[in-house]
Amino acid sequence: MKFNFKDILGNEKGYKEILTSPNIELLPLLEAAYEIRKKYWGKKVNVHIINNVQNGDCSQDCSYCVQSKESKAEIESYSMKSEDQILEEAKIAYESGAFRYCMVFSGPKPSKSRVEKLVGIIKKIKATYNIQVCVSPGFVDYDDAIKLKKAGLNRLNHNLNTSKNHYHNICTSHTFQDRINTIKAAKSANLEICSGCIIGMGETEDDIIDIAKTLSTLKIESIPINFFLPISGLPLKTKKALTPEYCLRVLCLFRFLNPKAEIRIAAGREFHLRSMQAMALFPANSLFMEGYLNSNGSNTIDTLQMIKDAGFTINSDKRIEEILMNENIKEKKI
Repeated sequence: MKFNFKDILGNEKGYKEILTSPNIELLPLLEAAYEIRKKYWGKKVNVHIINNVQNGDCSQDCSYCVQSKESKAEIESYSMKSEDQILEEAKIAYESGAFRYCMVFSGPKPSKSRVEKLVGIIKKIKATYNIQVCVSPGFVDYDDAIKLKKAGLNRLNHNLNTSKNHYHNICTSHTFQDRINTIKAAKSANLEICSGCIIGMGETEDDIIDIAKTLSTLKIESIPINFFLPISGLPLKTKKALTPEYCLRVLCLFRFLNPKAEIRIAAGREFHLRSMQAMALFPANSLFMEGYLNSNGSNTIDTLQMIKDAGFTINSDKRIEEILMNENIKEKKI
């Protein structure tokens, strides 16, 4: 039976049924989500590549994060990479067909000197490569956001991670409202916003619905959906196993409640979706390639081949076939 998402709009019970009801079968649900995805995004996939430009030694106690002060996970801590390293990795991202290059920093808030460094780096990337630039710098105020916007920054990332009601269960060193304030400051500077969540942290279906609606109310342009990875040493332990079907249902719900947004399959894609990864491209129109902050992901060849095999293409001035050929040649030389 064909699923019509319009029948449940504004219906809290209907939203929950998308996530849990066996009466709503997965394939009709995916088909309904795809119709919306196709209307706004066609068959293109936005590929993002993360550069973890600073890692570890964070003062915050986010229980899901390997970089937090409470984490016992074994990671490599390092201060901000050199400008040359960052620019070289921007070049690699562009040549790999990435639509967007994302620079991520650990720590709660950038210093004024770091903001000035970022201004210079963003200007050089934008002058050299036809690629969108996103930065995840931590908490920023309006003045910092304006400087980054004038430098050419396209988008600022600041994830809400979970609902307001559940937030105190995953972090106490800052509040949900602190994150909202950063998003509002960046929006006031006319920056696009990337803000998403992590599924699998002990939240309820009501929490998932609430965060999806909050992101819709804020008119967030890009929504990364992460699926919690149970990395050894994290204070937060897995509360409930995530199945591929449940992850796909979550992606469909976010598409219904945020029809125009870029919905991105983020961390945990490979671990939780497994053989169903390609199905996620029907509600989602974006993904990360070549790993995440402190966890590995599928490589360029496997990711692009999956996109091509599923009948999609990438949003790039490079053809997917050309990139695959070049990547295969490089792999054979190795």
